[in-house]
Amino acid sequence: MTSTTPAPEPAAPASHPATSPLALNDCTLRLAEGDEVVVAIRDLPAGTRLTAGDDTLVLRSDVPRGHKLAVRDVPAGGQVHKYGQSIGRATAPVVAGDHVHVHNLGMDAAAAEHELATVHTELPVPTGPTRTFDGYHRADGRVGTRSYVAILTSVNCSASTARMIADKVTPLLVDYPNIDGVVALTHQSGCGMIPASSGGTMFQRTLHGYAAHPNVSGLLVLGLGCEMIQVQSITDTLPIATDTLVESLTIQDQGGIRATVEAGVKAVAAMLPILDTRRRAPAPISELVLGLNCGGSDGYSGITANPALGYASDLLVAAGATSVLAETPEVYGAEHLLTRRAVSEDVARTLLERISWWEKYAEEGGGSLDNNPSPGNKEGGLTTILEKSLGAVAKAGHADLSAVYQYAEPMTTRGLGFMDTPGYDPVSVTGLVAGGATVVCFTTGRGSVLGSRPAPTIKLATNTEMFERMSDDMDLNCGRIVDGTSTLAEVGLEIFEWIIAVASGRTTASEELGLGQDEFVPWQLGSVT
Repeated sequence: MTSTTPAPEPAAPASHPATSPLALNDCTLRLAEGDEVVVAIRDLPAGTRLTAGDDTLVLRSDVPRGHKLAVRDVPAGGQVHKYGQSIGRATAPVVAGDHVHVHNLGMDAAAAEHELATVHTELPVPTGPTRTFDGYHRADGRVGTRSYVAILTSVNCSASTARMIADKVTPLLVDYPNIDGVVALTHQSGCGMIPASSGGTMFQRTLHGYAAHPNVSGLLVLGLGCEMIQVQSITDTLPIATDTLVESLTIQDQGGIRATVEAGVKAVAAMLPILDTRRRAPAPISELVLGLNCGGSDGYSGITANPALGYASDLLVAAGATSVLAETPEVYGAEHLLTRRAVSEDVARTLLERISWWEKYAEEGGGSLDNNPSPGNKEGGLTTILEKSLGAVAKAGHADLSAVYQYAEPMTTRGLGFMDTPGYDPVSVTGLVAGGATVVCFTTGRGSVLGSRPAPTIKLATNTEMFERMSDDMDLNCGRIVDGTSTLAEVGLEIFEWIIAVASGRTTASEELGLGQDEFVPWQLGSVT
């Protein structure tokens, strides 16, 4: 620790006398050698004395847990490093002992150097018996983790009718225990949209992905009848597994809502006895498709849950499975860590093209990508998009980047992939599920209550305090890594086992709460006429 401009020592609060120094390593984390900041793992009031060897640091202001504390001076305009990477530039002189946050840290506009396909990691090959999960083997060769009946709407005009059908059929499931549910997948689009436009193509790709999802065993496609995105374009355009029971209805042809509800209930009820005969059977974990997502991040996200999830992702990829990162605005500024891991220069360039598209898209909307952290992110200790993105990328582990996908594009390449999605959680997860994710892992530090269907979401808490406060909404506490009660590898292995258990039928917190129907939110892009 150095301080070229020592400040007068502030008076310490009576509750934490300056005569009781604390060891720096006991109450902060330093993530890389040479970092100018460390992360507080407890609330540290102004006046706290921190010792490291023969050096003593006196805090010049309060530093909440999860926030950054300077251990070296940084001149105005100088880079500030965390994870060994720049997270921004000082907007005012920073003195060792300062709280480093929005008041003295801003964006680092210097472009990162993008190496293309230069770093490749050989993941350890699993030894011992092949790990399996109990899933639903589908006729197209894929393996589902759930068995749902989906009522998929082609247009918002049929949304209420779809919900009425689902509400009337759901009580019948008491007699069919091998069906996980009936879900009405409704949205705000489907009409006034040019089908051949980029937005129309993306929207149809999303609907196709849900219709053909391996977790959908029964499908009722429901339309109004006069919309631009017709029912037939969903059922006929994309191959759907031959063992999926498919029906379609339009409200106008049926003679109105009441008649359609009656016909829809009859159609779905006829599927239930057939679908209930289907049983789970062992499948290698190489058949799993994992979606990686995060929301409501905090200063611990990049230290606990995200890298632990990356550890689990690497275990799956090493076993031959598919794991896909998303949220392009939330890898912005850290994309260089992915491009260097690409299996080819073409894959790396595809990712950079998507970053460039987002820069223009944000600019056209009157914004920019460099101020992405939300108020909740900032309250949790994240200051710049660079800091947020460096933590978010940790969910991808260390595997090579095998593919980059458009939103809702079928994820067909095994290994680690990336899907271009917004950072908005429901839209991002909808894209991943449409692409074929059969399980989703979602990390959160502030306490996101997202759920998804037909693919279950496992929610991973980044800190113990939030996990205990919102225990009904969380599945696993990764805050134990900072608490010192578990190692990152131990929690990563626990996440890996959770993924296999949930894929085999274990119920998640969001499933117990019935979440996931309203969280179907396709990305709406382009003109509406």
